[in-house]
Amino acid sequence: MQNLLPEPPATLLPVSEEADAALAAAAEQGTEDAYAEVAARFPTYSAAWGALAGRALTAGQVVPAYAYARTGYHRGLDQLRRSGWKGHGPVPWSHAPNQGFLRCLYVLSRAAGEIGEADEAARCAQFLRDCDPAAGDALASD
Repeated sequence: MQNLLPEPPATLLPVSEEADAALAAAAEQGTEDAYAEVAARFPTYSAAWGALAGRALTAGQVVPAYAYARTGYHRGLDQLRRSGWKGHGPVPWSHAPNQGFLRCLYVLSRAAGEIGEADEAARCAQFLRDCDPAAGDALASD
């Protein structure tokens, strides 16, 4: 059966030049404290939470990774809704401001799997694919 309804338009989160600059400075410092300062200063900025989550997961700190990713995921959902997202439709990886939310979703899926939350891991992985299949590919090669 063919779906006759058009796909909703892509949701593009707004650019935050100030937060982007702060995150770039944190990356230069390369410390967890630097990233945490960005998250505290810009708590709605999913990219900071995603950076913290990714660092924690890489370091084998699964519970902090899960917590950081879940925070960034929920803050990102809030921003998506404010940007017109209705709970479905593309959230393209190619739009840089979307990448923080998508990274949080990716790390949340991985961390959930690590702590035995298989259903949540599968839901998050499917949600990531539904947002943009290219996101998972890009993040897996990160």
